[in-house]
Amino acid sequence: MAKWLKWTISIVILSALIAACGVIYKQLATSRTMMLSCSSELFDRHTSANPYVSASAGSNSSDNKFYQLVDVLIAADKAQIHYRYFNLDGTSAGHISMRGKVDSIEANSMTYRVAVETKTESQTQKQQNWPEQMKYLYSISSLNFSDAGVNHFSIEVLEMDDAKDYAIVLLQPSNTICGCRIVNSRI
Repeated sequence: MAKWLKWTISIVILSALIAACGVIYKQLATSRTMMLSCSSELFDRHTSANPYVSASAGSNSSDNKFYQLVDVLIAADKAQIHYRYFNLDGTSAGHISMRGKVDSIEANSMTYRVAVETKTESQTQKQQNWPEQMKYLYSISSLNFSDAGVNHFSIEVLEMDDAKDYAIVLLQPSNTICGCRIVNSRI
């Protein structure tokens, strides 16, 4: 009887350990984390880079140039994308923040499909003073929210070097290619 009890206790303990290892493995396998801090320079090619627009026409070449910072956070199945726009003097030109869920990941192309569920934008700056790219992003994302309540974005990693902590990403539908610093990556 004592042998039977020892074997039963041993089997129960072994089963509990195997189940615990399975749960830990599943959590580690499904917990993806990627945090990127990205930047790019924006300009309106129709006004600031047009060689046919003269300085006497009232166009200041720095009026239509902006810097864009994009922070991307993917943690498990949650995603946050925060676009920030700045004038050349460093003052804020506006921001758009989005949150949602990661719908899918295409491992071969390192593309994250994100269903954005909430979006907020800066109200302090007047919309006519926003950079053209911000106006476009606001417009295209608002259309989808009004129709279905969800907006679909993608983050495609074009190039990545973990050893040098950099990545180049394509953000859609904003059509933005950014150079990024990898803050954290566990994919």
